Amino acid sequence: MKKFILFSLVLGLMVFGNIAMAQDAAAPAIAPVAAAAPTLDTGDTAWIIVATALVMLMSIPGLALFYGGLAKRKDSLNTMAMTFVTFCIVSLLWVVYGYTMTFGADIGGFVGGLEKSFLKGVLPSSLSGTIPEYVFIVFQLTFAAITVSLASGAYIERMKFSAWVLFSVLWMTAVYVPVAHWVWGGGFLMKMGALDFAGGTVVHINAGIAALVGALVLGKRKEKTLIPGNLTLVVAGTGLLWFGWFGFNAGSALGANGLAGVAFINTNTAAAAAALAWMITEWIHSGKPTVLGLASGAVAGLVTITPAAGFVNVGGAIIMGILAGVIPFLAVAWLKPKLGYDDTLDAFGIHGVGGLLGAILTGVFADPAINEAGRGLLYGNAGQLWTQIVASAATIAYSGIVTLIIFFALKMTIGIRVSAEEETEGLDEISHGERAYNL
Repeated sequence: MKKFILFSLVLGLMVFGNIAMAQDAAAPAIAPVAAAAPTLDTGDTAWIIVATALVMLMSIPGLALFYGGLAKRKDSLNTMAMTFVTFCIVSLLWVVYGYTMTFGADIGGFVGGLEKSFLKGVLPSSLSGTIPEYVFIVFQLTFAAITVSLASGAYIERMKFSAWVLFSVLWMTAVYVPVAHWVWGGGFLMKMGALDFAGGTVVHINAGIAALVGALVLGKRKEKTLIPGNLTLVVAGTGLLWFGWFGFNAGSALGANGLAGVAFINTNTAAAAAALAWMITEWIHSGKPTVLGLASGAVAGLVTITPAAGFVNVGGAIIMGILAGVIPFLAVAWLKPKLGYDDTLDAFGIHGVGGLLGAILTGVFADPAINEAGRGLLYGNAGQLWTQIVASAATIAYSGIVTLIIFFALKMTIGIRVSAEEETEGLDEISHGERAYNL
């Protein structure tokens, strides 16, 4: 009996000890009174400064060379100028009101307040997480600038430069800023739980829909075929875009951490898979693998992985990359000729379709082992897929309607299209009095 009592006592102490240990592991011994104040991390700061410079490189010279090389020789300089001037415009407007209306205090889930206009109250000591707020401001500025510029690919060779300048001001203000607030600044889509790591909805769907709407309003070019003026520039631009995209996606982790590493490898993997998938699809479709196809596939892969870069594992990145090389190709090679719209550089086919594909697939492949903030359909959360569809639909509807209003307003005031004679002569000479090539 004594042995039984002793055994029972020891067993009870063991059970009690295990329960106590489990409770200790589940909760801290002393509950924190308040969350620790954010502190500056020099490693995070250095990385985001580099990432910001990389994203700026995507606009000038990356996108400028990519689009400029695709344009006809007589329009190459004008095409580059559209990207260049947009970066300058957004750089000014962002510090005046763009930043505060995107990341300021939420107003009805739609837009941010004006409390930080002209960066009022932002000091060298101000932090956004573990980095200076000034660094975060410039990082987000580069996203706004390239988003506006992306839409220009559908308008080149026929749009007035003056109309493009005004469009950049109006579209950044009325379209980019609200949508970015919805998803990243505390707006209604962020509250719904929409996932967009680096800009599937905010950047690519947004710009892609604007590209399609603008192309439809502008109408077709006199010479509708795509005759790249310099494919060497296209390849150089693609390389710079791919390089800069590491800052775009890995920088969106907002720290020098493991999540940045995941976004980095997913970005490269998806781009490579998409380039190969586009090449193979084109080879089967037309009999030859073109260099332009390889470049287009890589960009499509970069676009598609953008919303998912910090949410999916590498297997998901490979699948998304393969689909990015096939579906946007079909949008460019089949859907565009069938519907007859003149999206000059396939901004809608690559960015609009690729962005939509990436946003929806994020809701399928988001892996909580990679990022606990995201759990997709394959990991038991069908609701995330529905949220991604709603977020995409909201962005499509808003961007499409407001872009249409902006274009009609410009059309009725200053006009949006050059004359037939000016289009034939080329916009380098007409708009700028210069030539890209003096041969």
